[in-house]
Amino acid sequence: MSVAHTYTTAVEWTKEKRAALSSKGLPTIEVATPANFAGGHEGIWSPEHLYTASAEICLLTTFLSFAERAKLDFLSYRSEADGVLDKVEKDLLMTRITIRPTITVSSEEERVEALKLIERSERYCLISNSMKSEVTVEATVVVK
Repeated sequence: MSVAHTYTTAVEWTKEKRAALSSKGLPTIEVATPANFAGGHEGIWSPEHLYTASAEICLLTTFLSFAERAKLDFLSYRSEADGVLDKVEKDLLMTRITIRPTITVSSEEERVEALKLIERSERYCLISNSMKSEVTVEATVVVK
């Protein structure tokens, strides 16, 4: 049995510096050049947003998988991420992504387990492991 998986997307230019991103069975989203570039657009997902979100979402889904296996009954998970686009020599590159998850649990024992699981998730996140960008996780686990 093959381990390889293929994810197919399609982009179709619509107008200006905008396009429609689609994949069979998924909702189409509008994408564009970010507003800080000439002719870019406010309020539309850019490749830079999606790149940052890919690492953030992968951390979440990896954590969810590990938490399920560990039977961690956490109360909530929310995160924010910053992706930094910077000039390196003559090129613009996404140099780093910082993901800040906040996980809420019911007890000190669950807090310790959640911290272990988010650290393991950071280690095994396949998207961030595939990136050249430096990806760091600054987790907070709250006991409620």
